[in-house]
Amino acid sequence: MIDLETSLGYLLKEASSALRSAMEAVLRPLGMTVTHYACLELLAQRPGLSNSELARGAFVTRQSMNVLLQTLEQDGSVTRPAEARVGRALPAELTPLGRERLEAASTAVRAVEDRMVGGMTPQEQEAARSALRSMIAALTGRGDAERAEEP
Repeated sequence: MIDLETSLGYLLKEASSALRSAMEAVLRPLGMTVTHYACLELLAQRPGLSNSELARGAFVTRQSMNVLLQTLEQDGSVTRPAEARVGRALPAELTPLGRERLEAASTAVRAVEDRMVGGMTPQEQEAARSALRSMIAALTGRGDAERAEEP
């Protein structure tokens, strides 16, 4: 039997759930979900990502991302070409309205993250990031060289 009080996996899941709930609470008044926000953030940092790349980055299915992209296109937050330039991918890009919405959402999410780590020193925050990266690498099979490239 796993001791839930000391299980890192359980604590990670509990922290993830608490973070998602807090993010949803601050994003809801902005008319967004965490997935909506993640999509906008990914497009801001990596313009032109395909539907599949966005889905992987936001941890949703391609079908769910396609529905979200259609919604974002309709509300004026993103644009996609009518036809694929190469292959079948229709890379999305943020519009000025999408950037405005992202800025408001980023401010709200940053406040949640600040609250989450508020009781930690900068050294503890860095140790937590390092430990989480190590756990991800161990579970995904990524090596030290790939981990070193991450911010």
